[in-house]
Amino acid sequence: MSLETGRRVLRIEAQALQEVMSRLDGEFGRAVEFLFACKGRVAVTGMGKSGIVGRKISATLSSTGTPSFFLHPAEALHGDLGMIARGDVMLAVSYAGETREIVALLDALKRLEIALVSLTGETKSTIAQASDIVLDVSVSEEACPLNLAPTASTTVAMAVGDAMAVSLLERRDFRHDDFAALHPAGSLGKRLLRVEKVMHLGEALPCVTPETLMPAVFHEMSAKKLGMTTVANGDGTLAGIITDGDLRRLMERHGGATLAMTAAQCMNAKPQIVGPQVLACEALTLMEKRKITSVVVTDEKRRVLGVVHLHDLWGLQLV
Repeated sequence: MSLETGRRVLRIEAQALQEVMSRLDGEFGRAVEFLFACKGRVAVTGMGKSGIVGRKISATLSSTGTPSFFLHPAEALHGDLGMIARGDVMLAVSYAGETREIVALLDALKRLEIALVSLTGETKSTIAQASDIVLDVSVSEEACPLNLAPTASTTVAMAVGDAMAVSLLERRDFRHDDFAALHPAGSLGKRLLRVEKVMHLGEALPCVTPETLMPAVFHEMSAKKLGMTTVANGDGTLAGIITDGDLRRLMERHGGATLAMTAAQCMNAKPQIVGPQVLACEALTLMEKRKITSVVVTDEKRRVLGVVHLHDLWGLQLV
């Protein structure tokens, strides 16, 4: 019985999505352009289940480059309307289009010259008639057997909200770096973090010249505490690297004579390098696969930009 009910609910909601997709027309494109042209923020409002849907739509808009906030219509009637400023746009979610609290806001929105976009199942309703753009999110039936509880209708409204948010994302040319900037503490942001954001550079970057004698190389490696140093030519291009492992092998072969050698005589001239735009998680995978503890970050001309260390990436908990 439960399995049959579950399948019936999903079938009804899937059909509702198919229906709204077939109805999608130029009004949807107008709505996207309308929100794209908004100079302020998109204030999303709705009561009850529509309010919950509205909160989700607002959150998705904000996280994909369209500044947005949720405004509870009842609270708006008691002072929170001050959150809205000229230049903002209101996006109202109301299936019946007659939500009392939103209807009560209409005159105030007109006075403030706030444009209104509505998601409604009743295109002849009061809210629809007052809207600049109306998107029809009607459904032929709810998944509730009583045809009362908002189910298919909330699914459709949320899906249309997602469609608008993603369309706006593309319209704004919103990219990986933009997404990461808005999710700095989350796992999504970490997955999109690039090595240029975590590399050691400037004074923290261990670097010697090919002519540097090994005692000075030892000092540089000890001072910068990364277990390695880059070896850079006079023009800043990478000549090679020297690691703690290289030093141990040199001492085993040459003993004290190592101290009289130069960095050029001791370095690995073909170290692993990555570009600054490589994802941190990719750099981590590379180091674990190659069993190395650091990679040098260089530009397209092989100039040294920084060093990424394995322990730094482990500390980010990228996986």
